[in-house]
Amino acid sequence: MALEMRQQIKMTQQLVMTPQLQQAIKLLQLTRIELQDVVRQELEENPLLEEAGEPEEGGDPESVDAPEKEAEPPAETDEFREVEAGDDTLRDWDSYLDGYNYSSGEQYSGDDDRPSFESLLTRKGTLIDHLLWQLHMGHFLPDQVRIGEEIIGNIDEGGYLRSTIEEIGQACDVPEDDVLAVLKHIQEFDPTGVGARDLRECLLIQARFLGMQGGVVERILQNHLKALETRNYKLIARDLGVDLHQVHIAAKIIGGLDPRPGRLFGSDETHYISPDIFVSKLGDDYVVMLNEEGLPNLKVSHFYSEARSSGSVDSRAEEYIGEKIRSALWLIKSIQQRQRTIYKVAKSIVRFQREFLDYGIEYLRPLVLRDVADDIGMHESTISRVTTNKYMQTPQGLYELKYFFNSGLATSGGDFVASESVKTRIREIIEKEDPRKPLSDQKIAEMLMAEKVTIARRTVTKYRELLRLGSSSERKRHF
Repeated sequence: MALEMRQQIKMTQQLVMTPQLQQAIKLLQLTRIELQDVVRQELEENPLLEEAGEPEEGGDPESVDAPEKEAEPPAETDEFREVEAGDDTLRDWDSYLDGYNYSSGEQYSGDDDRPSFESLLTRKGTLIDHLLWQLHMGHFLPDQVRIGEEIIGNIDEGGYLRSTIEEIGQACDVPEDDVLAVLKHIQEFDPTGVGARDLRECLLIQARFLGMQGGVVERILQNHLKALETRNYKLIARDLGVDLHQVHIAAKIIGGLDPRPGRLFGSDETHYISPDIFVSKLGDDYVVMLNEEGLPNLKVSHFYSEARSSGSVDSRAEEYIGEKIRSALWLIKSIQQRQRTIYKVAKSIVRFQREFLDYGIEYLRPLVLRDVADDIGMHESTISRVTTNKYMQTPQGLYELKYFFNSGLATSGGDFVASESVKTRIREIIEKEDPRKPLSDQKIAEMLMAEKVTIARRTVTKYRELLRLGSSSERKRHF
């Protein structure tokens, strides 16, 4: 059979992701804060894009304004309102700023004499700063200070030393004994337990600080830490030759020690969530409103569009202006489409989860992406992008949109109950149990079966682990 090469024409269809389509998909999955950053960047890079003020009458037909607090087609625009700060609000704010610097009782002749607002800000002290302060306030030789700074620089946020004595000695070009001597001093610093190389040493430092050298607590930490983790108190009592009651008391003391002494100086800042959607009840209906605070209204610059229409620019400038106009129009259109899509998805979720909004977590319905996609006529992937990192403020609290999508478990009555509701019920059962006689997963499954929820023991185990709750043996309390 002979082989040969030849050309032929073949027609096929395929989806091409244009840059504009890629931008629309990207905007869809951005959070509100991220969208603000994108808009600000576009405002800086595109001279034809600008923020819109009050609508002008008889404006240029190529000027397109972004909707003011609007995320639905004109038929539904009455559900959105723009809230602007009035003159009184602005005057109050100006008065506050004018009087802020007088709180200390000092008077300033002019703005130039007043300290800047930045000078009033403070930075939260870190664990490293706290340890270095103690080091420099102590009576140490210059070489010891140099070693101490190297040790402190290798202590993590939890308070543990993450470098070996050998590595620190090589870095400082000193014997290991000198490093150990300085480390012993640092382990006496506040917070107690800092500078330890592992959990055992951290707890031992704290126990010795409490004056428990040579006691049952120290002996348990030195030789029976694994048995303590599994609550095998009888084994510990037998090996140490002490009464079981003494082991219980020692375990309670150890449980009060801090395994992460540096956590109070953690540098992690609190991140506050700003909801993308507000749901409030008016009468018997729920109203969905988008949070567009901080998102500017956009339009195409009249100046450039008029210059292009008048023909007063050369062909190269006209081409540039046309490209930027198309880019600006597509961004505005993409933002409008994003807001409409989020609004539709939120309205659909509210329809499906009406009972949850009325009565709480026990009435959360099983819901999958396909249900919302079919309800609003969109693809599941679009719903997935919309619900990513978006939050809804409801009468029941603040929830991520993905929270409303969960699987369901059958009931004996033929209905379904949401898995999140079952998890909440498992948590409630465990919180109300007797800690001296904790319930097994099988017993919890039987209790749920009595409540007409069809669930297997292994499912209870899976949900309990997702809730980060220990097994019955781990939850048991002996004292």
